[in-house]
Amino acid sequence: MSKEFWKATAIRAIRTMAESALAYIGTAAMLHEVNWIGVLSSAAMGGMVSVLMAISTGLPEVK
Repeated sequence: MSKEFWKATAIRAIRTMAESALAYIGTAAMLHEVNWIGVLSSAAMGGMVSVLMAISTGLPEVK
């Protein structure tokens, strides 16, 4: 649980959140039809899962 680990975990979580948000946004036919609360919820859940997985299994990029 070093500083390097938390930095890599944060980067991975942010990337996962962006991927989740883009996937959710892509389900709407028009931009004004996007459920933004759903986007934020999906992104937050993706970020939490990413952090929990990093804690439980570790990260290959951190020794």
